[in-house]
Amino acid sequence: MPQHFWKRTKYRMRRWTDRFLDGTHAYFGVLLPAQTGWISGALRRLFFSGIRIDKTQTDILRHLPDDAVVVYISKYKSSFEQMFFHSRYAQESLPVPELAFEYRRLLWQPLGRLLRMALARIDHLLQYRSLPSLYRSGYIQQELLAGRAASLFLIGRKVFYQRFVKAKPDPLLHLIEIQRRIDKPIYLVPQLMCFGTKPSHSVPSMVEIFFGPDQRPGFLRRWAILFRNPEKILVEISEPVNLREFIAFPENHQRSPEQLTDALRRRLVARINSHRQSITGPVLKSRQELIEDILTSERVRTFMGEHAKTEAVPLYQAHKQASGYLDEIAANYSIRTIRALYIFLRWVFNVMYDGVSVDQKGLQRLKNMSRRGPLIMIPNHKSHIDYLILSWVFHENNMPCPHIAAGKNLSFWPLGPIFRTSGAFFLRRSFKGQPLYARIFAEYIHKLLAEGFNIEFFIEGGRSRTGKMILPKLGLLSMIINAYKNGACDDLIIAPIYIGYDRVLEETAYLKELEGGQKEAESFKQVIGARKFLKKRYGRIYLRFDEPISFKELLENAGIDLETLSPVDEAALCRNLGYRAINAINRVSVVTPHAIVAGAFLNSSKKRVSREDLDFVMDTYLAYLTSQQVAMADTLVIDPSRAVEQALDAYVQRKFIERIHLGADKDPENIVYTAVEAKRPNLEYYKNNAVSYFVPAAITALAILKKDAFQFSATDLNDTYRFIRDLFKYEFAYDVDHPPEHFVRKNIKAFINDAILMPHPTLPDTYNITSAGFRKLKLFAGFLATYFESYLIVLSYFETEAKKKPTDAKDRLKKVESLGNRMYRKEEIERKEALSKVNYKNGIAFCANVGIEGPQDLEKIALYSDAIRKYLQDTAP
Repeated sequence: MPQHFWKRTKYRMRRWTDRFLDGTHAYFGVLLPAQTGWISGALRRLFFSGIRIDKTQTDILRHLPDDAVVVYISKYKSSFEQMFFHSRYAQESLPVPELAFEYRRLLWQPLGRLLRMALARIDHLLQYRSLPSLYRSGYIQQELLAGRAASLFLIGRKVFYQRFVKAKPDPLLHLIEIQRRIDKPIYLVPQLMCFGTKPSHSVPSMVEIFFGPDQRPGFLRRWAILFRNPEKILVEISEPVNLREFIAFPENHQRSPEQLTDALRRRLVARINSHRQSITGPVLKSRQELIEDILTSERVRTFMGEHAKTEAVPLYQAHKQASGYLDEIAANYSIRTIRALYIFLRWVFNVMYDGVSVDQKGLQRLKNMSRRGPLIMIPNHKSHIDYLILSWVFHENNMPCPHIAAGKNLSFWPLGPIFRTSGAFFLRRSFKGQPLYARIFAEYIHKLLAEGFNIEFFIEGGRSRTGKMILPKLGLLSMIINAYKNGACDDLIIAPIYIGYDRVLEETAYLKELEGGQKEAESFKQVIGARKFLKKRYGRIYLRFDEPISFKELLENAGIDLETLSPVDEAALCRNLGYRAINAINRVSVVTPHAIVAGAFLNSSKKRVSREDLDFVMDTYLAYLTSQQVAMADTLVIDPSRAVEQALDAYVQRKFIERIHLGADKDPENIVYTAVEAKRPNLEYYKNNAVSYFVPAAITALAILKKDAFQFSATDLNDTYRFIRDLFKYEFAYDVDHPPEHFVRKNIKAFINDAILMPHPTLPDTYNITSAGFRKLKLFAGFLATYFESYLIVLSYFETEAKKKPTDAKDRLKKVESLGNRMYRKEEIERKEALSKVNYKNGIAFCANVGIEGPQDLEKIALYSDAIRKYLQDTAP
């Protein structure tokens, strides 16, 4: 009877199978087709409508190869995330994760499919005395090759137990086996969902204890955030892993399948973790915890003991001194302060500026690179706003705000405590004669990098008073490199950043300082007086990001072993990196209409300039910039004429430029412009905002003009180029990667494109100056005229005034300033902007470098003075 019953049952089931299952048992609960019931689909779209995915993230999926098999990877199992990605990717016409390993989607299955699943399991049990296997059936491979996408999670207590103890199939191992059998590449796409951008704390709050942390909130907190603040939920996609390439890595050849699976899982988890840290930052320890970690480390204890013996002081006194130093230095990073400051600054920037132009592609590159190691952000320094704008942009774009190196002069009340809680740490201007302070500061840098914090510092040391980049100060960069050498982190990501302004707040103060006035110390009084800035508009702010530099890759490509470098070679490496950073910032700096207009006025050969003449000069400069593919302000790109007109109007309103009507009528042809003499240094500041782009052209133009002939050979220019470049090596950062010949050739090509030069029809490497080209060459050469006059003043001082060595550098500088003012009054110097204290300092440094100390060095003084006078003649009309 049982046997007969069994046969009859099998026969009946076979008829049902043939009728409803189409001859297959491949009906599993892991499948949820992209096209589901309209009711369930509408509900999911409604629930998740408030969550936004940025286009930069979905573009990662759109750029996958057409034949890619897509498998989405999550760190933890979450039906919430699974349903979101299924619904949203269907809306975005992206590969939908229809297959979900280790999920049971019974509630979302259509009734008909549920019946087929049950029938398939019963039929398989009757035929084979076992349930159908998802992995042995070949179902996954079949569906993936049919174009379906899948998803799986990496970490889970239950599935780990089943894999590790009960030897159940591992989905990752199954994917590896499939990849070895098929030709199509499988792309593993890590994705994460953050329910907030706050970093984790080393001590969880009560909310996190009961309802789960932001990184993995519990059921109630997750749904509460969805309904109350869906904008807090951030969805991002990490760089996909090509499984075929991963299997082919040499280190994976000898691994067993299980070892290969474990290595793949670790890589994916690390990628998701580093991506999350690029959004939230590292685990946030309290300030006191960081201080205690530093002071109790073995390195610091050993050094304090040695220091106490060297200085013959009790050990407790060295401990007390070190603790005081660290209390003076350390930041007190607070997310609450950062958020409050973000809201306040958003209002301030809206009131004071016409907008913030951010290079979003460059910022995304930077964010991607931050997953490989701490960011070392190196912006230029033009204004006090620099401290604020970068952190504001990072917070706006869901990136952790950096720790910022700030001068101790900014630690005054009440801004000091605010800056400290928003990530600022403070340093003294000089570490000279303070070995314990220097060591404690270096250990603090080491600790920040070891914890994974990003660091921002200004390599120029202080704000530029001239508008151009200051040569790098390498002390802090050297400490960062040393921390890397001592194992603080696996890699350093050097990020050169340009911050520019149509107009800087401090232009009046800078003018006073350049003319010899003393810098006013930062104080609470200045904070009160800062209210006046809210009554004016300062144009736009520009942020641009050069390609980030992996320090680890830089060393590997150069074949440098940091451990074996001598102190001299290590200093050379640091200097090279500093100059690379300066050049990188110059390379992405934005040319504004204000810079072009200022340059056109100051380099013009006439005191009074018509609009037609101005347009000629500006067109010459803009043509050159366009040929060099220079980044220009949006307004210059969209409507150059209107942008120039607005810059002119702004200068007229600020009384930098005077608009003069020559006739009684208002005919524009009867209007001329002249620079207000007292404001020429202000115009020089804005001209210098773009001077780095014109320096190679200016030197090349001077080398051509020096030949004093309308025909020349390119090779004849190299020595002159090298001479002028070396003359101004304290003014402009030299390019460490290219020789003078490179820039000569590059600028000759640009001059040919603008009809300034013409190649000789028969003689190789020979060029002729066109009739219009001669005037244009002088316009380019004019960018260096100010510096020639400043250096001529310095050389005149050493020739006539430096009969005895001054008591100190300040005394010498005052005498140079006095001489410069006399020469200007006697009209021996034409340009008021040449009376620059900064230029004098650089000129004095150059003279010291070439061995000029006084009248006894008359031969060297004559050499450089005669050369400068000749170059000034070449810049004259």
